[in-house]
Amino acid sequence: MVFTPKQSQGAPAPSSFIDNTGISLKPSYYHEILDQRPTLGFFEIHAENYLSLGGPARYYLQKIRAHYAFTIHGVGLSIGADTPLDLAHLKRIAQLVEDVQPEVFSEHLAWSTHDHTFLNDLLPVAYDQATLNRVCEHIDQLQSTLKRQILMENPSTYFEFHRSDRSEIDFIREMTQRTGCGLLLDINNVEVSCFNHQTNPFDYINGFPGDAVGQIHLAGHTLDENPTIALKIDSHDTPVSNEVWRLYQHTLTIMGDRPTLIERDSHLPTLSVLLAEAQQADQIRAHIKQESRHE
Repeated sequence: MVFTPKQSQGAPAPSSFIDNTGISLKPSYYHEILDQRPTLGFFEIHAENYLSLGGPARYYLQKIRAHYAFTIHGVGLSIGADTPLDLAHLKRIAQLVEDVQPEVFSEHLAWSTHDHTFLNDLLPVAYDQATLNRVCEHIDQLQSTLKRQILMENPSTYFEFHRSDRSEIDFIREMTQRTGCGLLLDINNVEVSCFNHQTNPFDYINGFPGDAVGQIHLAGHTLDENPTIALKIDSHDTPVSNEVWRLYQHTLTIMGDRPTLIERDSHLPTLSVLLAEAQQADQIRAHIKQESRHE
């Protein structure tokens, strides 16, 4: 079943969400945001940090939501797991979405639960028919519960399954066609995964189903220079790398402009540093749009 995004009070998405880059909302920035009201497209929150019905997090979320557009990024629904979705958790997610009315709700093509254990990580799935069927069932259930289209994020991976019988991009394309979900293209994840699997990130972007992309994430990563095998780690604790900026510019050149988020989860800088990264993304977006008008 296909759902169109549900906007707050039936209104179109704010132009700020469409035209200006957003950043992750973190508690250390609450007071500064309310005091300074920086120019910004939107804020994004991790759903699981705001599931309580009260407390400081919900208080400040409500205060800041009065002035800015929001997106919600789920990290705990475990859509790729081989067990049913946690209905109690899903109900709390639905209540948060109803309360906040975000422009977008997104989740990950990953799993993080086994039996009754939550592993606090986003683990990769095998790209085969059985996994595709299960993922699509979970997406259908989530979209039906939220009564809106969701976006699914491409993963960052460090190994591949022998039983996979199709590429990641083919899996993602089939997933969107079967469920009507949109896609969140995390460009840092592309850089990380392609480095780890020794493939070309520009080829990945060229083959990605760009028409389904409703949002882009930019983030930093860490290089683990192990003497046996070097890996890039999707750490979200450093500035956006030059490689990701170049890949982002290429992405917009072939796909057109998309709402963009600067994602940072640890080693948090000052708010002004994140705002400067958002402005850098906006400059790239403006340049690409100007070039497209002159073609």
